[in-house]
Amino acid sequence: MNISARQLKAFIEVARLKNFTRASEQLHITQAGLSIMMRELEAQLDCRLFDRTTRIVSLTATGESFLPAATRALTELEGAVERITALSEKARYTMRVAATPLVSSNLLPFVFHDFREKHPEITVRLIDCDITRVQSLVDNGEVDFGLGFFFKGARGIERTQLYSFHLMRVAPAESAGVKQRSRILGTVPWSSLREERLIGLPPGNPIQQLVETYLAKIGRANEDRLTFNQFDTLIAMVAAGMGTAIIPSFAMLACRRHNVRTDMLSHPEVPLGFYRITKTGRAKAHAMTEFSEVLASALPSLVQSDADQRLTLTGRRN
Repeated sequence: MNISARQLKAFIEVARLKNFTRASEQLHITQAGLSIMMRELEAQLDCRLFDRTTRIVSLTATGESFLPAATRALTELEGAVERITALSEKARYTMRVAATPLVSSNLLPFVFHDFREKHPEITVRLIDCDITRVQSLVDNGEVDFGLGFFFKGARGIERTQLYSFHLMRVAPAESAGVKQRSRILGTVPWSSLREERLIGLPPGNPIQQLVETYLAKIGRANEDRLTFNQFDTLIAMVAAGMGTAIIPSFAMLACRRHNVRTDMLSHPEVPLGFYRITKTGRAKAHAMTEFSEVLASALPSLVQSDADQRLTLTGRRN
């Protein structure tokens, strides 16, 4: 048996109007087409549903019995279609983003706030994880895009640079015991690190690998040193006097929570591209461009002085 929703709707309309001509007009089909559809339905049910005369069409006893079941079935089917359509609409207006913990905790709260003000109809879902997992989620289609420092291209992944940060030195504050928010105080050459006690990220971290290429030029590459998995932990260890770290200026917000001194590294300056990555060929998420614009406008504030940053954040929210 293969009864269609179209047949059920036609049967209910004929039963309601008791007239094939008026029913065909309401259904926007020909009377001949409606008659064929009802004959096919009767053939599938192996019974007669209507008594037809030249003046009126009435339901048979079997038709009267079938009408409530047909009405319930069509109502449930149409309700299910409406629910599925609503879910599909919601899915189209839900953006899934993957980002590293530092990005997620230090930047995205401001960006989410600003984006929601402009696009309250869009829900943004965030997965915070390590950078390898971010790329995997994008590649598998589990998120719409990822955010972070992706130094190398990958097959099937499209990179869009949103901003360029630089490497900086993070050292214990010069005045022990004096609580102050960190800000970029100046620049120092890589050669100034020759005598520093260095701590860093694990050797497999892409940022640390980049750092090691420049430490090699001053004879300090790949030394046995304390390492920590997260930037927040690394910065806290610097504040505790455990050593000096080399990290992207992107981490300035995290540095401001600790008693540390930050200086841009020069001779040479080392730029680090901050990227949005998407799966090549995948349809772009609704409003992804608008989200990226809000994000890109927020990124420069990360390396501003405290006063400038407060003005920037206040201006964005007003």
